[in-house]
Amino acid sequence: MFGRPAKERAALRPLYESVVREARQPAWYRDGGVPDTIDGRFDMLSTLLSIVLLRLEREGEASRRETVLLTEIFIDDMDGSLRQLGIGDLVVGKRVGKIMGALGGRMGAFRDAFAGEGDLREAVRRNIFRDAAPSDAAVAFVAAGLERFHASLAERRADAVLAGEIGR
Repeated sequence: MFGRPAKERAALRPLYESVVREARQPAWYRDGGVPDTIDGRFDMLSTLLSIVLLRLEREGEASRRETVLLTEIFIDDMDGSLRQLGIGDLVVGKRVGKIMGALGGRMGAFRDAFAGEGDLREAVRRNIFRDAAPSDAAVAFVAAGLERFHASLAERRADAVLAGEIGR
């Protein structure tokens, strides 16, 4: 009984690691102008994770548990990263709350954008570049990459995505 969630989380680890690998692709930073900073890397990771979560959301109840567990893996990773940066226990909880809010905000923005109810480039500007003033070419590059990533996920079966097969 107590080992079940740990085993379920371990089964999703390859998917999370695949998302991290995609977020670390140099092209996002080199060609897309995403700031190669802690914040920029967080923005790419949380954006790509939100797109994966949106893909799993299409499966409804069948993938709800996996979606929750994948989000928990992300939060644990962010918690550990904050602690490595020297952020203390009292502040980590507040930061984790902000991280969850950021992930939820991205899910909403990209859900709308991919459904044609929002502007993908504006979602990219707001959620990846924040207050920076990226070039139109940088925004277009990142938006096109996210569109390809989204389309690639849409073509894959849920079990393939859950196994970490998310490459373009």
